This record gives sequence, C-alpha cells and structure tokens, in this order.
Amino acid sequence: MYSVDLYRRVRRVCHVEGMSIREAARVFGLHRETVSKMLRFSVPPGYRRSEPVCRPKLDAFTGVIDRILEEDRSAPRKQRHTAKRIFERLRDEHGFEGGTTIVKDYVRERRLRSREVFVPLAHDPGHAQVDFGEAKVVVAGVECKAHFFAMDLPHSDACFLKAYPAEIASGTTTTPSRSPTTTSPAATDSPPSDIGRPISPGPCFSGELSVRPRA
Repeated sequence: MYSVDLYRRVRRVCHVEGMSIREAARVFGLHRETVSKMLRFSVPPGYRRSEPVCRPKLDAFTGVIDRILEEDRSAPRKQRHTAKRIFERLRDEHGFEGGTTIVKDYVRERRLRSREVFVPLAHDPGHAQVDFGEAKVVVAGVECKAHFFAMDLPHSDACFLKAYPAEIASGTTTTPSRSPTTTSPAATDSPPSDIGRPISPGPCFSGELSVRPRA
C-alpha cells in the first residue's frame, strides 16, 4: 500500500509539471501501471474485488437460506432462526457439507441488507425553505458584492430570489409578493439578526425574479 504523500507527489509531477508516466515510474521506482493508477485515483483506493466472492460450497444453498430468512420476517421474534440453526437445517435436511462460518457470514450480510430503510421525502403545501448568501455582481458596469435572499417552495419547486446592496436592517427583509402560495414560518439557515422584525423593505438591485415551477 502506497502512502497518500507518494500519491500527491506522483500526481503533482505528472499533472502539474508535465512529467510523463514513463519518467515518473523511473524517478519514483514504480511500475508504469502503478503510476497510471495513481493518476486515476486522488487517494489510494485500497483493495477492490474484480468480481463477486465465490462460495462453491454455499452457493447452491443460498436460495434455501433466503427462503428461511423471508419466512422469519412474519414469525414471532423468539421463533426466528439463528445462524447456527440455519446451518443445522442445511446440514441435516439438505446435505450441506460446508462449515458454519460461511453460513453465519452470509446470514449476517443478508440481514444487514434487509434492515435498510428509505424514508420518503415529502413537503406540505405552504412550507418554505429560506437561505441568505452573497455573490459578486455587475451593476452599471461596476463589480460589487450583493447580499441575496433566496426562498424555495419544495412542494411546487417554485423559487423567489432578491438581491440587496447591504445586509442591514433597512435592506435585508423582504416579502415576496408574487409567491405562488402562502408560506408557513420558514426554516432558516444563519439568517441576519433582524429577520422577523417588521421593517420597511430597502432598495434592491434587481427586484423580484419571476417564479417558475421546475419542468
């Protein structure tokens, strides 16, 4: 296993200084294929299997194990099979001649996969997400910094954006008059301290942008 520092040095001389793979292999005492691999990966990729693990003694019985585990899903917890009990059934009922370790490893792998949970992401109408940021803009031919207010309505994918010359109380708070729906209190990320205090809107660079749903 080669160090991260060696990866960095090899990648620098080849990508930045223009050294050839052949020359880098000679300078660092490496095989040219090793240098090529270092140029493909920014950090050592570690060992990677080129094909799935072959289990000649177990592969013919994985279907039986899968069926037992699937039936266990509807059985009371106390009556479900342990890996040891599955091994015993394979040996006694199906003539399995392998060891218990490969059975336990396979059962553990299958159970871990079955525990994956995917939670659906849903947003109710009226929920808004708000953020604040800054960007370089060109106004009347002059580049300057703009502070912007951005609001997204996840339910409809509509958005609202407004830019201001400064992040101050007189020029930060805004009410999007063209918002397509009434919004509930927005979830904010590092908002200015004046947000939430009713003040008159200050000057802005571009006015409000058109709200357009995502296609």
